[in-house]
Amino acid sequence: METNELITILEQLERDKGINKDILIKAVEAAVSSAAKKLWTVEKDEEVRVVLDPKTGKLTAYAGQEEIRSSEFGRIAAQTAKQVVIQKIREAEKDVIFTEFQERIGQIISGGVYRFDKGNIIVDLGKSEACIPKKEQSPKEEFKQGDRIRAYVLGVGRESRGPQVILSRAHPNFIRRLFEMEVPEIYEGIVEIKAISRDVGQRTKISVYSKDEKVDCVGACVGMRGTRVKNIVSEIQGEKIDIIRYSSDIKEYIQAALSPAEISQIQISHEEKKANIIVADDQLSLAIGRNGQNVRLASQLVGWELNLFSFDQWKKLEDEAASEEKEQEAIEAKESLDVVQEFSQVKSITPKTAESLREAGYTTMTQLSQASLEDLTQIKGLGKIKAQKIIDEVKALLEK
Repeated sequence: METNELITILEQLERDKGINKDILIKAVEAAVSSAAKKLWTVEKDEEVRVVLDPKTGKLTAYAGQEEIRSSEFGRIAAQTAKQVVIQKIREAEKDVIFTEFQERIGQIISGGVYRFDKGNIIVDLGKSEACIPKKEQSPKEEFKQGDRIRAYVLGVGRESRGPQVILSRAHPNFIRRLFEMEVPEIYEGIVEIKAISRDVGQRTKISVYSKDEKVDCVGACVGMRGTRVKNIVSEIQGEKIDIIRYSSDIKEYIQAALSPAEISQIQISHEEKKANIIVADDQLSLAIGRNGQNVRLASQLVGWELNLFSFDQWKKLEDEAASEEKEQEAIEAKESLDVVQEFSQVKSITPKTAESLREAGYTTMTQLSQASLEDLTQIKGLGKIKAQKIIDEVKALLEK
């Protein structure tokens, strides 16, 4: 390799591969320096430094400040430079590819189906290969070798054989990016995607909101005669898509998320983010969906726990709750009566005071005898004098 030829090669690599020429020059200098150390005996702490002239391509070696001259140096330098250039080209290309795909995480890219490996799809991206793991595929999609395929970039890893690009067609953001590509209003930020829930290969629910009152968010996503959503459904090979209008009113939002089922009544708990939903008997199976799909996706979309009931189921629950409430009231009434009877011998304890003592956990004379003055004065309506009087009376009765 002639000296000026080396510079020509480095410049061509910079143009064709996007590898910085300075990186390659430093790599050549370091490798030739290492080879030069094996040629000459130098002091232990003495540095062998090699300089590559970026204009002429001439390599010069120095031991300390003195130039090393040798007939062998030219041949070894050329061989080493060639090996290093090849090695560093590979490494730099890997870095360039890694950086390129790392910047594309979260985007959709396309490639050709190259081969299949234990259920994984290996995709040829031109500069590199990518993998769609089995878990990131739709179970209903089928591809053949040579098919063009689009997928969402999940991540990039460094491996000895080069960057490993991981793709997905199952991630909810794959649907998000498809809508951004197909619907200009979403790309421009006029229409916002609020949430996506997905049962891969079966159904997707997506809620959208328009920042412009003049723009219908659902209509924009559907497109003229449904062309936009049809293109997305075609891309995901027939997976159904429900486009839902987002609402800040949680009841309206839940009702839209559970469509096409009609809701009769909703009881919500904002603190627990739970909703009990009552529907007509003939709407229950529709609201639940096949294998619970509709209510599960609606729950994921809204971010609330949704519990579905038919009228009959809800009435039965209400009746059971009313029965339990009556039973509890009866138990409490009996306990109250028992306490009043227990404390009837104590002149200082009125029925009202007996109820206050019961609510505080005192139901027997023995418990009262063991209570301290400080304990009893914590009970509403009991001062120190009355509390002490109760303690004294109770202890006296127990002694008898």
